Amino acid sequence: MGKVITGATMSLDGYIAGPDESGFDLLFQWYGNGDVEIPTAGSSAPPIRVSAASAALIKPEWENTGALVVGRYLYDRTGAWGGRHPMDVTTVVLTHRRPDDRPEDDENFVFVTDGIEAAVARARELAGDKNVAVNGGQMARQCLEAGLLDEVGVELVPVVLGAGKTLFGELGGTPVRFEGPTRVVEGTGVTHLRYRVAKPAGDE
Repeated sequence: MGKVITGATMSLDGYIAGPDESGFDLLFQWYGNGDVEIPTAGSSAPPIRVSAASAALIKPEWENTGALVVGRYLYDRTGAWGGRHPMDVTTVVLTHRRPDDRPEDDENFVFVTDGIEAAVARARELAGDKNVAVNGGQMARQCLEAGLLDEVGVELVPVVLGAGKTLFGELGGTPVRFEGPTRVVEGTGVTHLRYRVAKPAGDE
């Protein structure tokens, strides 16, 4: 069985989005500053072009991801990514009520209304032996609080946003310890960091 992971591109002061959902043009410059193309699915996301160092890390991670877990807010905000998530895997959407225009699940989107545990369990079924990636923000916070998260990835970029949204939001049960970094990769305009969630004694 694969791992449950989360991650986000983050400013030096710890924000994955600035005030009023701003700052993405600065946070994601590294998606277009390199020579190696990584194809994307869906009609709303062009291919990304990153440095060779970033691609050597990101491409295998994408290939080893079997399903995603996101919230309804992101699903709506992106317009369902034009029909399929850019990572080209089935996306599990955690929501209070499924969209009226999606009466049934399909290979692109599965809707779960029973909470984060049920959403992750469904994503694990879909992913098989591959990893489940959980979107940052509320989904990542709920996973961490429920003890479901195994690893965290941070793409650290040299910008300060001053305020905004953090990776885990208003996290309860702090402090939470992490082990690592288990990997440090220096890309162009970004430093990739990987951490393991430290499990309580006896849970390994």
